[in-house]
Amino acid sequence: MNGMSLRFRWTRLLAVVVLAGVVAAGVPAVRTSWLRAAGQALVVDEPVEPSDVIVLPKWAGAAGAIEAADLVHDGIAGLVAVLPEPQKPAERELARRGVPDASETIELVRLLHALDVANVELIPDPAAGTEAEGQVLLAWCGRRQFRSILVVSSADHSRRVRRVLHRSLWGQATKVTIRSARYSTFAPDSWWTTRDGARTGIVELQKLLLDLLRHPIS
Repeated sequence: MNGMSLRFRWTRLLAVVVLAGVVAAGVPAVRTSWLRAAGQALVVDEPVEPSDVIVLPKWAGAAGAIEAADLVHDGIAGLVAVLPEPQKPAERELARRGVPDASETIELVRLLHALDVANVELIPDPAAGTEAEGQVLLAWCGRRQFRSILVVSSADHSRRVRRVLHRSLWGQATKVTIRSARYSTFAPDSWWTTRDGARTGIVELQKLLLDLLRHPIS
């Protein structure tokens, strides 16, 4: 089956789902069930096992740092590698003015040290966006010859991260496990009840649906 026919099938399926959702929206109990299922569809939390390294993307923030630290203390891995994003304009200007270590990435490293994680390193190549993260990790794991990595994600982003990384590392020797941070602000069973939760849920659902349309098999 070619990519065009797969995309057609997914488009038709999504149209049916949307239509069913519109019809069901008038029934409160059904609406709540649909919204809860949508929130849960965003979340992946795979069983963890000892890994070569724990990868902490910068966007996972404090919740991700706590999760990574707990995993280290549980003996899952001895190294946490922080995946940075490109510097923001203000960070570049602070560096130009000689203000050292003022970036959010460095703050995340400091937080890990404060949580008693001794072995922390920065992945040298920043990644702008989820697709770029997959390519950066592919190259980095190859250079370091890591056979297993555990990626800590915010809950709302975990499903899409899993799809992207599995595509990027398909056929490679490196095994990828995704762990959702327990202290993530996204609540899959009630995300639509707050403004921030609704905004996050809608944006991530749109991105996940787009990823499904672009890559039906992933």
